Amino acid sequence: MGLSLLVWLIVGALAGWIAGKLVHGAGFGLIGNIAIGIVGAAIAGSLLPLLGIAAGGGFLRAVFHAVIGAVILLVLAGLIRR
Repeated sequence: MGLSLLVWLIVGALAGWIAGKLVHGAGFGLIGNIAIGIVGAAIAGSLLPLLGIAAGGGFLRAVFHAVIGAVILLVLAGLIRR
């Protein structure tokens, strides 16, 4: 379980960082990026398969899905802030 948690934190941090770069000015620092990446992974992991979207497997798939979910989350957060 410890290794699984570490992988989720790494995927979340990486996805949150990438999403922060894609959605300019929307970074929330390391902890915020990890949280957004993990929540984004959960959202995308649920929604993308329903839409028939799947890319690769393993770590790269997890990062890809997490980035998509985190970008969606950051865009929504940006709309709510306005």
